[in-house]
Amino acid sequence: MNLDYVEGFNIKIATNEDSSEIIKMLKQIALWMKDNEINQWGFLLDGGDDEEIEQAISNQETYIVLKDNDIVATFTLLSEQSEWDRHIWGDDISSESLYLHRLAIIPTYMKNGMGRSILDWIQNNKSDKEYLKLDCVADNIKLNNFYKNNKFELVGLTDGHSKYQRRI
Repeated sequence: MNLDYVEGFNIKIATNEDSSEIIKMLKQIALWMKDNEINQWGFLLDGGDDEEIEQAISNQETYIVLKDNDIVATFTLLSEQSEWDRHIWGDDISSESLYLHRLAIIPTYMKNGMGRSILDWIQNNKSDKEYLKLDCVADNIKLNNFYKNNKFELVGLTDGHSKYQRRI
């Protein structure tokens, strides 16, 4: 099921067949971050989220971005809070929010507007909710600046994580 075509990139819902490739890619990006002294996603290297990643794919909540049939980015959108979201945000009984998880872009496509294009795609294609919410490690300066530069509002800190939201 083809969802969109953005600047030569195809965005579609991931399938169970994509699971191992997505997990491998996320671990490679986590290792790249560790090698670049970026404190984010270290737990992925130990398989800490494999089951949750597979479940989100099975639930059709994970998307992949393809360039010539190669996965170059992925992200997960939850319309209901995960256990982590409840820990960071508290209970959201309004259900007016989408929660963005594991937005990941392979290093060769970083710094070329891919992240901004994905956020714009979400804005343009998932407007049935009021807010897009996410969190990231508070001391990851580059990532915090990325979200601020992409119209996200810092709304607080919980457990060492910056909480951001943007009206959709």
